[in-house]
Amino acid sequence: MILVTGATGHVGSELVRRLTAAGEPVRAMTRRPSKARFPAGTEAVYGDAADPESLAAAFAGVDGVFLMSAQAVGTAPEPTHDLALAAAAERAGVRRVVKLSTLDGGTGDDPIARWQRTAEAAVTDPARGFAWTLLRPGRFMSNALQWAGQLRAGDEVAIPFADRPAASIDPADLAEIAAQALTTGEHSGAVHELSGPQSLTPTEELALLGEALGRDLRVRSVPVEAARAGMSSYGFPPEVVDAIMRRTLDGDRGSEVLPTAEKVLGRPARTFAQWARAHAGEFPRP
Repeated sequence: MILVTGATGHVGSELVRRLTAAGEPVRAMTRRPSKARFPAGTEAVYGDAADPESLAAAFAGVDGVFLMSAQAVGTAPEPTHDLALAAAAERAGVRRVVKLSTLDGGTGDDPIARWQRTAEAAVTDPARGFAWTLLRPGRFMSNALQWAGQLRAGDEVAIPFADRPAASIDPADLAEIAAQALTTGEHSGAVHELSGPQSLTPTEELALLGEALGRDLRVRSVPVEAARAGMSSYGFPPEVVDAIMRRTLDGDRGSEVLPTAEKVLGRPARTFAQWARAHAGEFPRP
């Protein structure tokens, strides 16, 4: 049995679909199993990393698990959700673990790096005995779905850091790599830094999305201070906001096209234009 946490997320939902299509027994963990829609044959189960007592049943009888957490950096002294998930996997005797992390993991000494180091160490600790794989992607192509609400009102989209390039990756490619790692022994102990095949700015991505939708879409840039204020309004502590701003504005983190995905997949990673065409139906018409 393979357990997918974050099963309704962009990567988790793709992974559930891929595993069930391959005939693998899949358990999908979500906080709202009665409302989730999964492929036939999927076992939907309640589980919440913020409620560790709920995890025993979700992890029972599981051989492999895909671990991800949406807990925001700085909302606790440490990544309590990652720690709870890893502890539950250990108690259940899970053998194979694939952890969805972030690009360059815990490199550096800011609050984000320290958080990620702790989260990854929860999986890679030799005392736990996992055959682990770390997936470290940068920006997701599916982040463009955040523009859907604005596109309902018209053709202009307000985008912070609209000219900062990143080599976004399709979550479906991440799911394919995760499925390989969970169903074979080929990636045990591997740390995969992953990107898509092109480095594009959000402005360029919006133009490609416009082509897929048949619309002339335009960017309205968001001033840096307005972007900072927006992060603060989501409850990020000031030191975390400072770290995000430094990572965004300083250097070229995330813009490099990495060869890992193509090597692991054995084919070219999907381009943003391909992603946009495949997901055009998820964007509303004004």
